Amino acid sequence: MLDQPLYVLAMLCLSILFSEYLVRKTFLKHLGTALVVIIAVAILANIGIMPSASQGSPVYSGIFTYIAPLSIFFLLLDVNLESIRRAGAPMLILFLLGSLGTVLGVLAGMYLIDGATHFGDLYPAIGGMFTGTYTGGSVNFNAVAIHYDVMENGVLYAGMTAVDNILTALWMVVTLAVPLMLRRARRPVNMAKKTNTPEEQAVSGREEEKIGILSLSILLCLGLFTLLISDLLAGWFNSMGVVVPSILILTTIALLLAQIPAIHQLAGGHVLGLFSVYLFLAVIGAYCEFAALIGIGDLAWRLMVLVITIAVVHGFVLLPAVWFGKLDVDVAAVASQANIGGSSSALALAKSLDRMDLYLPGILVGALGNGLGTYLGFMVAGILG
Repeated sequence: MLDQPLYVLAMLCLSILFSEYLVRKTFLKHLGTALVVIIAVAILANIGIMPSASQGSPVYSGIFTYIAPLSIFFLLLDVNLESIRRAGAPMLILFLLGSLGTVLGVLAGMYLIDGATHFGDLYPAIGGMFTGTYTGGSVNFNAVAIHYDVMENGVLYAGMTAVDNILTALWMVVTLAVPLMLRRARRPVNMAKKTNTPEEQAVSGREEEKIGILSLSILLCLGLFTLLISDLLAGWFNSMGVVVPSILILTTIALLLAQIPAIHQLAGGHVLGLFSVYLFLAVIGAYCEFAALIGIGDLAWRLMVLVITIAVVHGFVLLPAVWFGKLDVDVAAVASQANIGGSSSALALAKSLDRMDLYLPGILVGALGNGLGTYLGFMVAGILG
């Protein structure tokens, strides 16, 4: 039954329903639906009730290919360009610091596990792959892997992919949990949520809005045609020798549409975007696969030590900037998530933290990471080689 797309999609939806119920009715309300759904689906995938990453599913691929960018489109329809000015420069600075932390973490981790001895000829490639993926997402991971033919060693590549997915899921949990815990710790001192502007309050109230057939039809048509146009334009630019990520084109079109009052006020966009984000996060949970590590034996724990070292060094590079610069922890969390997981993860985190002003900055630095990560990946591979 696990290979049936309808079963997989039904279980993902059921997981979201169950998580939302737990958040509304139990003590898990302090964690939020986003965090609960990641954990719930990770458990289901690891005990065999849902497909894991190695088993795969066309539903998972479809969500990454279509639903994730559509979630960006729908949520960006809420964005007023005036709301992002506060986060722009700090977000970029923290993202670049996070990228530096990733590079230092890879070098430190490889030294710690003596990667040259245990990974042999693939030692530089592995360092470059993890540098790329934790600078701007998995696109860079595969770009470096293809160049060095890492896929020819299928077992090792599968294990590396599993480790990458596990850390991505765990880091989403960390970047969700830490800001929420800090908010609760500060609440007695400052009862008002500092970033809760009237515009953000209006958006948060739209999670329960009623959706009409007319507005739903308009939103879906706009979203699907924008996704199509973005892919076509990205292909056209690529044929002209200019690399323009389709996510940037989609973001630009969505922002332009968001400034049109009739579209900005359509009922249902926020609900569609939010549900799409939860589907995306559910798949991240499913990709948190521990069983895949068995196949690479002794190298499994070395890879885990490597990625944990990368994450720790990455975090410690960001920490002084946040502490001494008195920067917003939410901004740091979204910037860090843009490094580790890419644009979609950054937007999902911003939404989960109720920070509409961080939607666009998170997406933009995530898109920057898609390009920067490949360069840094090859740079680190060259250093290690």
